Amino acid sequence: MSDFVSDFWNLYVIVIVLVSIVACAALLIVQGKATFTPGKTMGHVWDETLEEYNNPMPKWWSWMFIITVIFALVYLVLYPGLGTFKGVLNWTSSGQHKAEVEKMDAAVKPLFDKYMAMDLKAVAGDRQAMEMGKRLYMTYCMQCHGADARGAKGFPNLTDADWLYGGEPEQIKESIANGRMGMMPPHAHLGNDTIRDLASFVRSLSGLPNDSVRTAKGKEAFASAGCAGCHSPEGTGMQAIGAPNLTDKIWLHGSAEASIVETITNGRQNKMPAWKDFLGDAKVHLLSAYVLSLGQAAK
Repeated sequence: MSDFVSDFWNLYVIVIVLVSIVACAALLIVQGKATFTPGKTMGHVWDETLEEYNNPMPKWWSWMFIITVIFALVYLVLYPGLGTFKGVLNWTSSGQHKAEVEKMDAAVKPLFDKYMAMDLKAVAGDRQAMEMGKRLYMTYCMQCHGADARGAKGFPNLTDADWLYGGEPEQIKESIANGRMGMMPPHAHLGNDTIRDLASFVRSLSGLPNDSVRTAKGKEAFASAGCAGCHSPEGTGMQAIGAPNLTDKIWLHGSAEASIVETITNGRQNKMPAWKDFLGDAKVHLLSAYVLSLGQAAK
């Protein structure tokens, strides 16, 4: 690793760049002093008809190379290109990007400030705000929740009325701003039979086909194994800790018996990243309003 941070590579780049430019300049000088005999061939013949004549390069071609060499030298003085030398203008791509972002933020700040002063429900009802929120969603959220916001296996559907941590405006904003960490602990210690009993009971809660004998045993295990502590004795879940409602027909990881058995056996761990530091309060506020509007359509 030390080889890549030593001064050798800095000097190596400088030498390669300058030698290349000097070589181009030397070629121009040599060509400028060369003696040519118009009309005389060099003795090279191709296809019995094409011959190479001893003519100088066209002036426009020579001047193109001269301008290229001059441009390269001026560029290397002004901008980075010679190893670690930053150029007299001290320009960097990251600096330019930062300046452009700050310029754009300054231009749209009054609009963001306007929506920041409004409550989320009011923002969710503003057409222009929702267009802005949709663009934010398509940039930062669609990779997990999908372009249509209907989610995928392991990623919640944002267009229904089911909310793991609550669908109230401030709860949605809390999820986006600070993120969430959902964790279902593994229960492999219960054994395969008990886990299958639990899976059958869980399926019965949402009206899915199940084995009545296993369901009866699973109901007892649901209480004794501690499942009711998170999902409630009725299986309706607890939004305070993000424990899913098991009595509806919404399944984050699938409703098949094999999927439920896998969930109980190995547990699940889902992380919603926090966006407050990256996006800032104003964009989180606007994005929260957009997500709120998606859920309101399902009510």
